[in-house]
Amino acid sequence: MHKMDRLFIFFLMGLLMLTACGAAAKMVYTDLDILKKLENFDIPEDDDDYDTKLFDLPSFTSRGSGKSLVNVDTFGAAGDGVSDDTQAFVSAWKQACGTPKSVLLVPQGRSYLVNATKFNGPCERKFIIQIDGTIVAPEEPTNWDPKFQRIWLEFSKLKGVVFQGNGVIDGSGSKWWAASCKKNKSNPCKSAPTAFTIESSSGVKVRGLTIQNSQQMNFIIARSTSVRVYKVIVSSPGDSPNTDGIHITGSTNVVLQDCKIGTGDDCVSIVNASSNIKMKRIYCGPGHGISIGSLGNHNTTGIVTKVVLDTAFLKETTNGLRIKTYQGGSGYVKGVRFTNVVMQDVSNPILIDQFYCDNPTSCQNQTSAVKISQIMYRNVFGTTKSEKAIKFACSDTVPCSHIVLNNVNLEGKDGKVEAYCNSAEGFGYGVVHPSADCLYSHDDKGLDQSDKSGPALVIEEAETGHDEL
Repeated sequence: MHKMDRLFIFFLMGLLMLTACGAAAKMVYTDLDILKKLENFDIPEDDDDYDTKLFDLPSFTSRGSGKSLVNVDTFGAAGDGVSDDTQAFVSAWKQACGTPKSVLLVPQGRSYLVNATKFNGPCERKFIIQIDGTIVAPEEPTNWDPKFQRIWLEFSKLKGVVFQGNGVIDGSGSKWWAASCKKNKSNPCKSAPTAFTIESSSGVKVRGLTIQNSQQMNFIIARSTSVRVYKVIVSSPGDSPNTDGIHITGSTNVVLQDCKIGTGDDCVSIVNASSNIKMKRIYCGPGHGISIGSLGNHNTTGIVTKVVLDTAFLKETTNGLRIKTYQGGSGYVKGVRFTNVVMQDVSNPILIDQFYCDNPTSCQNQTSAVKISQIMYRNVFGTTKSEKAIKFACSDTVPCSHIVLNNVNLEGKDGKVEAYCNSAEGFGYGVVHPSADCLYSHDDKGLDQSDKSGPALVIEEAETGHDEL
């Protein structure tokens, strides 16, 4: 713990001694407890060294490897980027999935055209999908199978499976983007496929792949547990609509590490029924930043807890660290720590928006809201394009509580930056620039209404894509 941090803790303890009883003592005890929780909160990573153990594999073709190699070319894949190789992939999957210690190989130097397909498990143990070549989607939206409106490549019901390689998953999304109502308001608003989806799985690892030019979202982790994503590149143009980089929904114990993400929407988005999410060494830009939400649309319940971002660089994104919820929702976002973040020319660097609206029609004013509490921003530095470098736009009826700012320094190009708060309670210590004096200290009433959000029924369906382009 830094010296200044220790001094602040001692200050709080001294204040406790001076306020022997009553609301002030209760307030400081609560702040001290929450501060310790946020400072010590972490998500455990794998025990093994993935660089040397998991991925330092012997040659798949050597006798001593013990692996059963299943090459898609063996099943008739042309690999010319023009011929339809879908059936070859389905047949290869069936054999590899049903064979212990198998490796499904997509060879390098070749391009495979594959239509929308669901690859289902469960599979035999120690299954590896080695993607070294390029998998491309059909370009024409009009030729897309209507049964698979929201998916291109979906992998479900897997356990302990590894996706790895230096290959590319290319969604060929340009015609989908041109048909978006966000590109042209005369176009109908409709859903579009996600390039790569891990669905209802556990113990999955994804390493080294490039996912690019998705029709809509690039990579979704849905209703899964213990997923590890390492050294993945996600790339779509900055003006491609709704192309979230990595979207986490209904999932727990997810680690994203050493990933480089540039998209036309959120670099990372974390939505309902997700918890224990850790992001470490993330590059984001272009894009809409790193977001929790949106939550609460159409009066639904949304819950996100225990999220850590540790070490990130955001460049020229339209938002930085964002939590976004609709009016009328319920549930809570609780226990979030953003640490060691550098920003370069980022708009809205620190943003909580409980009045978010991205619907085709305007959103109505409503009193209920998703409760936001226990949010820490620590060691956040850089430059911003926005005069309001810190913005906490919280609900009057369900205020944000226990927001902590520690060592935050955001500079504007013209030197003028400010913080804005509406119904936001918390405190700052260390260097905080711009000053967040607008954060108010809670009274007894504020204490009584905060942090009593226990387990709740999750009624918002885990998202698997945007409703509209």
